[in-house]
Amino acid sequence: MRWVYAVCVVIFLAIGGFLFTPSPVDSRAWNPPEPPPLEGELARNELLQQAELLAVGDVYGPEDVDVDPAGRVYGGTQDGKIVRVWPDGRVETWAETGGRPLGMAFDRNGNLIVADAYKGLLSIDPPSGTIRTLSKEAEGLPFRFTDDVDIGPRGMIYFTDASSRFNQSEYMLDLLEMRPHGRLLQYNPATRKTEVLLRDLHFANGVAVSRDGKFVLVNETWKYRTLRYWLGGPKAGSVEVFVDNLPGFPDGIAADSEGRFWLALATTRNAFMDRIHPYPWVKEQIAKLPDSLKPPPEEYGLVLALDRDGKIIASLHDPGGAHLQEITSVEPHAGMLYFGSLHNDRIGRLPMSAVPALDDLSGPNAVPEPKKEQTP
Repeated sequence: MRWVYAVCVVIFLAIGGFLFTPSPVDSRAWNPPEPPPLEGELARNELLQQAELLAVGDVYGPEDVDVDPAGRVYGGTQDGKIVRVWPDGRVETWAETGGRPLGMAFDRNGNLIVADAYKGLLSIDPPSGTIRTLSKEAEGLPFRFTDDVDIGPRGMIYFTDASSRFNQSEYMLDLLEMRPHGRLLQYNPATRKTEVLLRDLHFANGVAVSRDGKFVLVNETWKYRTLRYWLGGPKAGSVEVFVDNLPGFPDGIAADSEGRFWLALATTRNAFMDRIHPYPWVKEQIAKLPDSLKPPPEEYGLVLALDRDGKIIASLHDPGGAHLQEITSVEPHAGMLYFGSLHNDRIGRLPMSAVPALDDLSGPNAVPEPKKEQTP
């Protein structure tokens, strides 16, 4: 029976050693709301399965995408490259940042502005491919996880630092810790100054400026919601909840020419995570486990269309995620929707006309065409 005793001692020591090992997170309790049912505008469908697939097998992890006036599609990959997909399907490496390019948007001078998770806010000159660093810190605090970017009508650049504590490879620890390490920032190209607009966000992710430039939206991924920060008007400088209790983790967001917002949800809500969120000690123990033993995301494709007031007006699904999954960005361009993904090997493209539930946003929701202004 000595072997039984020996095994028990080893198991006891292993468990004791695990429990007394310091956790990489200092978790906080949170009580998430009950997830909304997938019905009405959220009802499951297979619209995403109609999407055309671009560059299949030639890209990996095009987290965000953008399209230039010539119809060429750009996407940043896991290995630090920015690839360009030509209209004829040809794929080429256009630039290499040496980091992890995430959000991207073309400015009015044709430069591609990139939020690189490790390198900060970058500007890439299309003809030469020259990369300039625009910003790497704000208020003395370096960016640890530069995430998404959008550009306002006057050329002001809005972007996020998802977490000032954890980097891109540690995003799961940020979720388990559930403390507000994220920031929404503004970069002024004229002064080259970076200003913090919002701090204490729970994983500040996707950014989208309204067509008239009056407000900017930012996703708080871990809290399943989108916030609206007012840039102008009587509410300037204030923040409010734009849409709350989403059915998944909001990632990228973008405005289209009709004033709608397209919201990518990386995956649906995780019931296990919602159950353990009120218990910091449990999350601290899970944080010690290898990634292979942490709760995996569901393979699902999900995109929402929102009006200017945050009302969900349409949803696009791929329930099995076999065609498009883990969608992290939606880029409206010339009547098409382009879909990026954090880990998939493709870019999706779908005509907006394939979404039958879209409103035309006439009447009180109509958004006037913004005036053309010079970049500062």
